[in-house]
Amino acid sequence: MKKTLLFSFLFLVVLNNNQLFSQLYSLPDLKYDMSSLEPHIDRLTMEIHYGKHHSAYCNNLNNAIKDTELIHLTLEQILSSAGELGSTIRNNAGGHYNHNLFWDILTPQKDTKPSNELLAAVVRDFGTLENLIKEVNSAGSKRFGSGWSWLIVANDGSLKVTSTPNQDNPLMDVAEVKGIPILGIDVWEHAYYLNYQNKRGDYLNEIWKIIDWEKVSVNYQEALKNK
Repeated sequence: MKKTLLFSFLFLVVLNNNQLFSQLYSLPDLKYDMSSLEPHIDRLTMEIHYGKHHSAYCNNLNNAIKDTELIHLTLEQILSSAGELGSTIRNNAGGHYNHNLFWDILTPQKDTKPSNELLAAVVRDFGTLENLIKEVNSAGSKRFGSGWSWLIVANDGSLKVTSTPNQDNPLMDVAEVKGIPILGIDVWEHAYYLNYQNKRGDYLNEIWKIIDWEKVSVNYQEALKNK
């Protein structure tokens, strides 16, 4: 009886480990219902963006690394060498990280505010919160084709706005401007086209109404600790 229980336990351990290593990354749980960001982001866009596009990044990343030593690295470690790992890992690791951040800084809650610490840093580096928003929107509007606009904490602790193409991000070795992202806006067409068609600027203006500044403030504090 004891041998049977021990065998069953060991079998489950092996099974769970195999499942862990074959499905290291998965979609994050959303903090809100998919319709709760309307009218700024509609439910159908959320269902496709989260359930199809982000899901594909997870699956493709898992398939690309499952039989490699990369399975033992963190996502951030993979991103730090993304330029050397080929386009499949670069695009899908970036896509997974970028969307994790994106979902996490959105909220249906109205009128969230930056912390005093984050607001002071914004005023120091941009003059006003309105100026910061204009810079992020400008970076997103000027990004040709698909990509992201970012607010990052640079190595010297300052806040900077930057943009990257496709699913690149400022953690990657290939990024022109490096730093730790605390806010990222997706400007791929699949993020907004059903609701805004070709009007990327309208989407960028609207999305600030659902930005979770409390979460961005937490990200800022964590970035200062890890820079």
